[in-house]
Amino acid sequence: MKISIVVPAHNESENISGLIDKIEASVDLPHELIVVDDHSSDNTQSLIRQACKRHKNVRLVENKLSGGFANALRAGFASASCEAVVPVMGDLCDDLGTVKPMLEKINEGYDIVCGSRYMRGGRRMGGSRLKAFLSGVGGSSLYYLLGIPTHDISNAFKMYRKSVLDSVKPDSTGFEISMEIPLKAHCMGFKITEVPTSWKEREKGKSNFKVFKLLPRYIKLYLWAIFKRKG
Repeated sequence: MKISIVVPAHNESENISGLIDKIEASVDLPHELIVVDDHSSDNTQSLIRQACKRHKNVRLVENKLSGGFANALRAGFASASCEAVVPVMGDLCDDLGTVKPMLEKINEGYDIVCGSRYMRGGRRMGGSRLKAFLSGVGGSSLYYLLGIPTHDISNAFKMYRKSVLDSVKPDSTGFEISMEIPLKAHCMGFKITEVPTSWKEREKGKSNFKVFKLLPRYIKLYLWAIFKRKG
């Protein structure tokens, strides 16, 4: 099965060329690579265009909607042509060795495969302890209380069947979209599982993730899931 790899990129000039070359060198599966320029003000788009010349299966897509992670993903998902789609962050934080086990689970019949930092075999290296605490506790509580079959619901590193992305209509405007899609998909009856993955803090560039700004959105989704289950 061919996969679509979607990379949202906002001002990732320090990372994007290396990431694209790394994906092309290490993902030994039939794939297309869609890199979404999310209104970058540096030379990210120019570097993506150069990468397109080096690698024939790399495509540049521009986020024509308002800027932000959720809309960048929407643009990438809409452009994906393959049956399985996996977002990869533009800061080199995701373990590309997880892509193959994810696809194996898709081939077994699952609809969403979550890369999990908090299950046995997973790791989180570096980054904010507060973010690690919140994502770990939030994911585990939904796993144990509601039966959501992943310990790491907020991690953006997931593989989706394209049919799931076509069916779920998320309302999110930011990073919480990575939590909203599997929550709604679970409620719709799609099959979800997880595989262990490693995550490491970015070494270059600046993160756009603002924990205190985004926390109310995650709490809202958390409460939605609880009341949905009770209903």
